[in-house]
Amino acid sequence: MQLERILQKHGFGTRKGCRSLIRHHRVTVNSLACDDPFADFPVTDLIFTVDDISWPYCEHAALMLHKPTGYECSRKPQHHPSVLDLLPVPLRERGVQPIGRLDEDTTGLLLITDDGQLNHHLSSARRKVPKVYLATTKHAVDGEQIDKLLAGVLLNDEPAPIAAAAAEIAGEYLLRLTVTEGKYHQVKRMVAAAGNRVEALHRESVGELTLPADLQPGQWRWLSVADLEKLGYTV
Repeated sequence: MQLERILQKHGFGTRKGCRSLIRHHRVTVNSLACDDPFADFPVTDLIFTVDDISWPYCEHAALMLHKPTGYECSRKPQHHPSVLDLLPVPLRERGVQPIGRLDEDTTGLLLITDDGQLNHHLSSARRKVPKVYLATTKHAVDGEQIDKLLAGVLLNDEPAPIAAAAAEIAGEYLLRLTVTEGKYHQVKRMVAAAGNRVEALHRESVGELTLPADLQPGQWRWLSVADLEKLGYTV
C-alpha cells in the first residue's frame, strides 16, 4: 500500500496533508526514514511513526480504555466531555466509537473500535456476552439481595423479570454482578429493585477480557489478538 494511503487510512488527514507530512521528513516506516508518499509497503507487521510517535498498521482500530468518571460514551456528548477526547486525534479521525455505553459516573473497561463486525459481535443481544461489574452500595449487601438478583427482579418498562448471570458479596458494601444484557442503567436499576442503591460502579470485564491492573484511568491500549480471542472474536 502506498505510504500516503496508509497515513490517510489511519486518520492523519487528507492525501494532500499526508503527502506533506511525508515530504517534510516527519514519517518513518519500520524505523527507516521515507520522504516518498508513493512508496509501496507490505502492511503485515508494519510500524510507522509520525513525529516520533509509533503506530502499528491496523486494518481496523480496536482498543480498550480505562474509562474515568466525568466522560460520556458518545461522539456528541451533551453534558460532559466525550471519552473519545481521551484518544489521539488520528484515532478519533478514523471514526472509532464505544461498543455500548457506560454512564458518565461509571468507570472501568470500555472497548472502542471502528470495526462494525466486532461492534455487532459484542453488542448483539443474542450472544449474551457477560459483563462483570463491581458496585459500591449505599447499604450493606446481604444474601437476600443476592437471591433476588439471581432469581430475577422486575424493572420498569420490562415485560419480564431480569436475572443476573452471577452475583456475589465482594465486601460489606461491595457487590460483584454479572449481566448479559445491555439495558439502560441496568445494574443500577437491578440493585435498586433488590432493595439497595449503587453509589459507584466499575466494569471489571467483558467476556473473558479483564481490565489490566496497570491500565490507569484515562489510559488506553490496542487490543491484541489474544484479547480479541478472549472476547470470542476471530480476526
